[in-house]
Amino acid sequence: MADTKDKGGHSPRCIALVGPYLSGKTTLLEAILARTGAIPRQGKMADRNSVGDASQEARDHGMSVELNVAQTEFLGDSYTFIDCPGSVEFQYDASAALTGCDAAIVVCESDIKKVPALQLILKQLEDRGIPHFLFLNKIDKAEGRVRDILPILQPASAKPLVLRQIPIWENEIVTGFVDLALERAFVYREHAASEVIDMPGGLAERQKEARFSMLEHLADYDDELMEQLLEDIEPPRDKVFDDLSKELKDGDICPVFLGSAEHGNGILRLLKALRHEAPSVAQTILRLGVGDAPSCAQVLKTFHTEHGGKLTLARVLTGTFADGASIYSGDKGERISGIFTLMGQDPVKGADSGPGATIAFGRMDSIKTGDTLALEKGAGVNIECPAPPAPVLGLGLEAKERKDEVKMTSAIAKIIEEDPSISLVHSQELGQMVLWGQGEMHLRVALERLNRKYSIAARTHPRLVPYKETIKKKIEIRGRHKKQSGGHGQFGDIVVDIKPLPRGSGFEFSDTISGGVVPKQYIPSVENGVKEYLVSGPLGFPVVDVAVCLKDGSYHSVDSSDMAFKTAGSIAMREGLPKCAPVLLEPIMAVEICIPSDATARINQIISGRRGQILGFDARPGWQSWDLVKAYIPESEMQNLIVELRSATAGVGTFTAKFGHLAELTGKLAEQVLSAHKEEAA
Repeated sequence: MADTKDKGGHSPRCIALVGPYLSGKTTLLEAILARTGAIPRQGKMADRNSVGDASQEARDHGMSVELNVAQTEFLGDSYTFIDCPGSVEFQYDASAALTGCDAAIVVCESDIKKVPALQLILKQLEDRGIPHFLFLNKIDKAEGRVRDILPILQPASAKPLVLRQIPIWENEIVTGFVDLALERAFVYREHAASEVIDMPGGLAERQKEARFSMLEHLADYDDELMEQLLEDIEPPRDKVFDDLSKELKDGDICPVFLGSAEHGNGILRLLKALRHEAPSVAQTILRLGVGDAPSCAQVLKTFHTEHGGKLTLARVLTGTFADGASIYSGDKGERISGIFTLMGQDPVKGADSGPGATIAFGRMDSIKTGDTLALEKGAGVNIECPAPPAPVLGLGLEAKERKDEVKMTSAIAKIIEEDPSISLVHSQELGQMVLWGQGEMHLRVALERLNRKYSIAARTHPRLVPYKETIKKKIEIRGRHKKQSGGHGQFGDIVVDIKPLPRGSGFEFSDTISGGVVPKQYIPSVENGVKEYLVSGPLGFPVVDVAVCLKDGSYHSVDSSDMAFKTAGSIAMREGLPKCAPVLLEPIMAVEICIPSDATARINQIISGRRGQILGFDARPGWQSWDLVKAYIPESEMQNLIVELRSATAGVGTFTAKFGHLAELTGKLAEQVLSAHKEEAA
């Protein structure tokens, strides 16, 4: 492996900033960039001048809607920080990017309402073995003591939350902190480094108690330290820091730091912890199983910029990727056309491209998010990247201007390439194009981006429901087609039995013809005529669960033809099906809903209010204090389920749905569906 250590002695690191919605991740990024001198002053989201959230959509909505990337240096070490969206609707961006990160800083607040959202993030990090710190932000606004806050947050984490600092309070305001590893007290300075002060007299006992608690957590994974504590031997400071680093990298603990990103407080100690304790790319290579691959880079994100074309953000794990070199993902090959670093929305040409570097390649047309790249064809390794989550909300879509229809499909393909958790489905049966995503805001932002970046205005509609129809009675009927118009005429004559089948059987066609009353070559034509009519039955919907048996008929040696018998088949169905008691069928979805346990009662009400049938509920496997509710819900009632579900669960509930079965729909609801369908067809 090439040695590309920077002047600080470490290879470049890639750190993700993750956390619940509005926890202050972008503000923390600004504070880090300002403290390290990457920007002259700390911007604010409210002032629309931050490096992160620089896109028009992010600023319009006051929230992160995509990854933001920025590079900086601290004490000679190079860092790439990836600021990830906090809303669950945009979190696939984070899922893909985390694959190549060395560690994550989880930004959170002392707000019990956000504990489920925090658990979503921590669970992902824990399951994927990504070391992480927790930065308890907005400490200046905390409405309680940290010793009381930590037990509230602990249920969100499967790993012990190990307090690294305790706050110094003065007149009910946090004015500084004590570093428990260093055993030093610091006072905050606005947008400046904290200053060392003498240990406040009244804090000595609390500091001793909190430090011992930290050491106890470390001793759970270190027998030598446990012996020292049992014998009242003060462990050497270097030993404490070695344990903190090792147990973070091994995923045994989650260290907790305090601060206020808005005021630039607590930033320096956090950066120093990153420098001395966070793993390097070497540990990331081990975690991902890259092995001895001579060259390997993982694609974290795809950007389609307005003026610079496509950029592919990648983390280099091994090897050096030079401008102009050929690069491969499986059998796909591309030539690197420019290497960039990103500072928010702005690409900067030229960058170190050795192990540890996080860079953007220009114009890699066939490369997509999640791909693993190599410099040698067929020599790449396969790094598993999480698949996009199943969509939960769909909107019917069409271009406002007919001339934009083809252009719109191409533009949405680029939006999907940037965010694979969006999808576009063309339904031939319904004649509708459906844009699918992770929630209401997710789709809104995609449509805004479609308008702003590609100048295409779209119109949305409720998603159409694929109703079907079937019959309840059987009948025998003749279908006769006879036409004489000079020359050869047309003649086809059949008798068929039509009968209902059990639900889910589909369509069956058979014949019991004997004696050649309908020649064999015309029987397939009869079936084609029957099928043609079943596309839209007497109620106007596709007909299912019907059996048709051709049992008799007659033909003319001159005037009979394939077309004549096909027409006879359609006539028999058109005249016979309305007499078979046609009924409307609606699709019922098999739904699995995942929610925090304290929301289960509300979810049961939501399901009942949507004509749903609860099948059962259980603890969600592998999730503490979460439930899994299984139900059948009519597809027509699924349209805005995710909106109501998120409202009832502080934004964290989700579901998966698949087709379950068809069920008969009668009464007023059926009348409304049929009436609306007739109006649409008129």
